[in-house]
Amino acid sequence: MGKLMVDGIEVQLFKKNIKNLHLSVLPPNGRVRISAPKRMDDEAIRLFVISKLSWIKKQRSRFENQERQPEREFVSGESHYLWGKRYLLNVIYTNKRKQGVEVRNMTYLDLFVSENSDKEQRQIVMREWYRTEIKALIPLLIEKWEPIIGVKVESWGVKLMKTKWGSCNTVARRIWLNLDLAKKNPACLEYTVVHEMVHLLERLHNERFMAYMDNFLPNWRSTKAELNGLVFDE
Repeated sequence: MGKLMVDGIEVQLFKKNIKNLHLSVLPPNGRVRISAPKRMDDEAIRLFVISKLSWIKKQRSRFENQERQPEREFVSGESHYLWGKRYLLNVIYTNKRKQGVEVRNMTYLDLFVSENSDKEQRQIVMREWYRTEIKALIPLLIEKWEPIIGVKVESWGVKLMKTKWGSCNTVARRIWLNLDLAKKNPACLEYTVVHEMVHLLERLHNERFMAYMDNFLPNWRSTKAELNGLVFDE
Protein backbone atom coordinates (compact mmCIF):
# COMPACT_ATOMS: atom_id res chain seq x y z
CA MET A 1 0.00 0.00 0.00
CA GLY A 2 1.19 3.49 -0.86
CA LYS A 3 -0.05 6.99 -0.19
CA LEU A 4 -0.68 10.10 -2.28
CA MET A 5 -1.31 13.62 -1.03
CA VAL A 6 -3.67 15.54 -3.28
CA ASP A 7 -4.82 19.03 -2.28
CA GLY A 8 -4.20 18.21 1.37
CA ILE A 9 -6.15 14.94 1.21
CA GLU A 10 -4.37 11.68 1.98
CA VAL A 11 -5.26 8.97 -0.53
CA GLN A 12 -4.49 5.32 0.21
CA LEU A 13 -3.15 3.71 -2.96
CA PHE A 14 -3.35 0.00 -3.76
CA LYS A 15 -1.85 -1.33 -6.99
CA LYS A 16 -3.45 -4.57 -8.13
CA ASN A 17 -3.78 -6.83 -11.10
CA ILE A 18 -6.91 -5.04 -12.36
CA LYS A 19 -7.89 -3.19 -15.53
CA ASN A 20 -9.65 -0.09 -14.18
CA LEU A 21 -9.30 2.48 -11.42
CA HIS A 22 -11.58 2.18 -8.40
CA LEU A 23 -11.99 5.25 -6.22
CA SER A 24 -13.85 5.07 -2.92
CA VAL A 25 -14.73 7.45 -0.08
CA LEU A 26 -15.37 5.23 2.91
CA PRO A 27 -17.29 5.55 6.16
CA PRO A 28 -17.19 6.53 8.88
CA ASN A 29 -14.70 9.39 8.48
CA GLY A 30 -14.38 9.82 4.71
CA ARG A 31 -11.16 7.86 4.19
CA VAL A 32 -10.15 8.00 0.50
CA ARG A 33 -8.91 4.84 -1.19
CA ILE A 34 -7.95 4.13 -4.78
CA SER A 35 -7.13 0.80 -6.41
CA ALA A 36 -5.16 1.12 -9.64
CA PRO A 37 -3.69 -1.21 -12.27
CA LYS A 38 -0.08 -2.16 -11.53
CA ARG A 39 1.04 -0.73 -14.86
CA MET A 40 -0.27 2.78 -14.14
CA ASP A 41 2.26 5.35 -12.91
CA ASP A 42 1.60 7.51 -9.87
CA GLU A 43 1.36 10.76 -11.81
CA ALA A 44 -1.49 9.41 -13.95
CA ILE A 45 -3.25 8.27 -10.78
CA ARG A 46 -2.71 11.69 -9.20
CA LEU A 47 -4.26 13.43 -12.22
CA PHE A 48 -7.27 11.11 -11.99
CA VAL A 49 -7.74 11.95 -8.31
CA ILE A 50 -7.45 15.67 -9.09
CA SER A 51 -10.21 15.31 -11.69
CA LYS A 52 -12.46 13.84 -8.97
CA LEU A 53 -11.59 16.30 -6.19
CA SER A 54 -14.95 18.07 -6.27
CA TRP A 55 -16.78 14.77 -5.84
CA ILE A 56 -14.38 13.57 -3.12
CA LYS A 57 -14.80 16.76 -1.07
CA LYS A 58 -18.57 16.58 -1.39
CA GLN A 59 -18.67 13.01 -0.04
CA ARG A 60 -16.22 13.79 2.78
CA SER A 61 -18.37 16.78 3.75
CA ARG A 62 -21.42 14.53 3.99
CA PHE A 63 -19.58 12.13 6.30
CA GLU A 64 -18.46 15.04 8.49
CA ASN A 65 -22.05 16.25 8.74
CA GLN A 66 -23.16 12.76 9.75
CA GLU A 67 -20.53 12.70 12.51
CA ARG A 68 -21.90 15.99 13.90
CA GLN A 69 -25.30 14.45 14.51
CA PRO A 70 -26.17 14.38 18.21
CA GLU A 71 -24.95 11.33 20.07
CA ARG A 72 -27.68 8.86 20.90
CA GLU A 73 -29.03 9.27 24.42
CA PHE A 74 -31.50 6.36 24.22
CA VAL A 75 -34.45 8.44 25.35
CA SER A 76 -38.05 8.57 24.12
CA GLY A 77 -38.54 10.29 20.78
CA GLU A 78 -35.19 9.37 19.25
CA SER A 79 -35.05 7.73 15.84
CA HIS A 80 -33.56 4.26 15.65
CA TYR A 81 -33.42 1.79 12.76
CA LEU A 82 -34.16 -1.90 12.33
CA TRP A 83 -33.63 -3.59 8.96
CA GLY A 84 -33.60 -0.26 7.16
CA LYS A 85 -36.83 1.05 8.68
CA ARG A 86 -37.00 4.06 10.98
CA TYR A 87 -38.71 3.69 14.37
CA LEU A 88 -39.32 6.04 17.28
CA LEU A 89 -37.89 4.93 20.58
CA ASN A 90 -40.28 4.75 23.54
CA VAL A 91 -38.55 4.16 26.87
CA ILE A 92 -40.67 2.33 29.43
CA TYR A 93 -39.35 2.09 32.97
CA THR A 94 -40.24 -1.10 34.72
CA ASN A 95 -38.90 -3.29 37.50
CA LYS A 96 -41.45 -6.04 36.94
CA ARG A 97 -40.23 -7.62 33.74
CA LYS A 98 -37.08 -8.56 31.90
CA GLN A 99 -35.36 -5.70 30.11
CA GLY A 100 -35.62 -5.75 26.34
CA VAL A 101 -37.09 -4.22 23.20
CA GLU A 102 -40.39 -4.82 21.40
CA VAL A 103 -41.59 -3.49 18.04
CA ARG A 104 -45.05 -1.90 18.31
CA ASN A 105 -47.40 -0.97 15.47
CA MET A 106 -44.50 -0.92 12.99
CA THR A 107 -43.77 2.57 14.34
CA TYR A 108 -42.28 2.33 17.83
CA LEU A 109 -39.49 0.49 19.57
CA ASP A 110 -40.57 0.00 23.18
CA LEU A 111 -37.43 -0.16 25.31
CA PHE A 112 -38.11 -1.76 28.69
CA VAL A 113 -35.47 -0.85 31.26
CA SER A 114 -35.19 -0.34 34.99
CA GLU A 115 -36.03 3.12 36.27
CA ASN A 116 -32.51 3.84 37.49
CA SER A 117 -30.82 2.83 34.21
CA ASP A 118 -28.37 5.26 32.62
CA LYS A 119 -27.58 5.87 28.96
CA GLU A 120 -24.91 3.16 28.83
CA GLN A 121 -27.23 0.55 30.33
CA ARG A 122 -30.00 1.43 27.87
CA GLN A 123 -27.52 1.19 25.03
CA ILE A 124 -26.45 -2.28 26.17
CA VAL A 125 -30.07 -3.48 26.18
CA MET A 126 -30.55 -2.10 22.66
CA ARG A 127 -27.37 -3.74 21.39
CA GLU A 128 -28.29 -7.12 22.82
CA TRP A 129 -31.67 -6.85 21.11
CA TYR A 130 -29.99 -6.03 17.80
CA ARG A 131 -27.68 -9.00 18.37
CA THR A 132 -30.65 -11.32 18.83
CA GLU A 133 -32.29 -9.96 15.66
CA ILE A 134 -29.25 -10.40 13.43
CA LYS A 135 -28.30 -13.80 14.86
CA ALA A 136 -31.72 -15.11 13.85
CA LEU A 137 -31.02 -14.37 10.17
CA ILE A 138 -27.33 -15.14 9.71
CA PRO A 139 -27.53 -18.96 9.92
CA LEU A 140 -30.40 -18.98 7.42
CA LEU A 141 -28.33 -16.98 4.95
CA ILE A 142 -25.24 -19.16 5.43
CA GLU A 143 -27.34 -22.29 4.94
CA LYS A 144 -28.83 -20.77 1.77
CA TRP A 145 -25.50 -19.77 0.23
CA GLU A 146 -23.22 -22.68 1.18
CA PRO A 147 -24.50 -24.99 -1.61
CA ILE A 148 -24.65 -22.12 -4.11
CA ILE A 149 -21.09 -20.89 -3.52
CA GLY A 150 -19.77 -24.37 -2.76
CA VAL A 151 -18.04 -23.58 0.52
CA LYS A 152 -18.47 -24.52 4.16
CA VAL A 153 -18.46 -21.92 6.94
CA GLU A 154 -17.06 -23.55 10.07
CA SER A 155 -18.13 -20.78 12.45
CA TRP A 156 -19.45 -17.23 12.51
CA GLY A 157 -19.90 -14.41 14.97
CA VAL A 158 -21.24 -10.91 15.45
CA LYS A 159 -19.34 -7.93 16.84
CA LEU A 160 -19.15 -4.17 16.56
CA MET A 161 -16.64 -3.01 13.95
CA LYS A 162 -15.62 0.58 13.29
CA THR A 163 -14.33 0.29 9.72
CA LYS A 164 -15.64 -2.99 8.29
CA TRP A 165 -19.02 -4.59 7.68
CA GLY A 166 -17.52 -8.05 7.84
CA SER A 167 -14.32 -10.08 7.88
CA CYS A 168 -13.23 -13.60 7.03
CA ASN A 169 -10.54 -15.85 8.46
CA THR A 170 -9.91 -18.09 5.47
CA VAL A 171 -7.77 -20.54 7.44
CA ALA A 172 -10.31 -21.13 10.22
CA ARG A 173 -13.18 -20.63 7.71
CA ARG A 174 -14.80 -18.26 10.17
CA ILE A 175 -16.68 -15.09 9.30
CA TRP A 176 -17.51 -12.08 11.46
CA LEU A 177 -20.36 -9.66 10.78
CA ASN A 178 -20.88 -6.12 12.04
CA LEU A 179 -23.68 -5.79 14.59
CA ASP A 180 -24.81 -2.54 12.93
CA LEU A 181 -25.95 -4.53 9.87
CA ALA A 182 -29.16 -5.13 11.85
CA LYS A 183 -29.98 -1.47 11.23
CA LYS A 184 -29.58 -1.77 7.45
CA ASN A 185 -31.74 -3.14 4.66
CA PRO A 186 -31.70 -6.97 4.95
CA ALA A 187 -30.19 -7.10 1.45
CA CYS A 188 -27.10 -5.45 2.93
CA LEU A 189 -26.69 -8.29 5.43
CA GLU A 190 -27.06 -10.87 2.66
CA TYR A 191 -24.51 -9.05 0.48
CA THR A 192 -22.02 -8.99 3.37
CA VAL A 193 -22.54 -12.69 4.13
CA VAL A 194 -21.98 -13.58 0.46
CA HIS A 195 -18.96 -11.26 0.24
CA GLU A 196 -17.25 -12.93 3.20
CA MET A 197 -18.14 -16.42 2.02
CA VAL A 198 -16.68 -15.72 -1.42
CA HIS A 199 -13.39 -14.99 0.33
CA LEU A 200 -13.29 -18.74 1.03
CA LEU A 201 -12.88 -19.11 -2.74
CA GLU A 202 -10.65 -16.08 -3.28
CA ARG A 203 -8.84 -14.28 -0.46
CA LEU A 204 -8.08 -11.06 -2.36
CA HIS A 205 -10.36 -8.38 -3.78
CA ASN A 206 -9.13 -9.04 -7.29
CA GLU A 207 -10.87 -9.61 -10.62
CA ARG A 208 -11.43 -13.27 -9.80
CA PHE A 209 -13.24 -12.21 -6.62
CA MET A 210 -15.33 -9.68 -8.57
CA ALA A 211 -16.25 -12.34 -11.13
CA TYR A 212 -17.47 -14.66 -8.37
CA MET A 213 -19.59 -11.83 -6.92
CA ASP A 214 -21.03 -11.01 -10.35
CA ASN A 215 -21.98 -14.65 -10.78
CA PHE A 216 -23.49 -15.25 -7.35
CA LEU A 217 -25.03 -11.82 -6.65
CA PRO A 218 -25.30 -9.77 -9.88
CA ASN A 219 -26.67 -6.66 -8.12
CA TRP A 220 -23.97 -6.63 -5.44
CA ARG A 221 -22.50 -3.28 -6.51
CA SER A 222 -25.73 -1.37 -5.94
CA THR A 223 -26.21 -3.07 -2.56
CA LYS A 224 -22.63 -2.24 -1.60
CA ALA A 225 -23.27 1.39 -2.56
CA GLU A 226 -26.40 1.44 -0.39
CA LEU A 227 -24.54 -0.11 2.52
CA ASN A 228 -21.55 2.20 2.39
CA GLY A 229 -23.68 5.20 1.57
CA LEU A 230 -21.13 6.73 -0.76
CA VAL A 231 -18.95 4.67 -3.06
CA PHE A 232 -17.72 5.70 -6.51
CA ASP A 233 -16.14 3.34 -9.05
CA GLU A 234 -14.45 4.63 -12.19
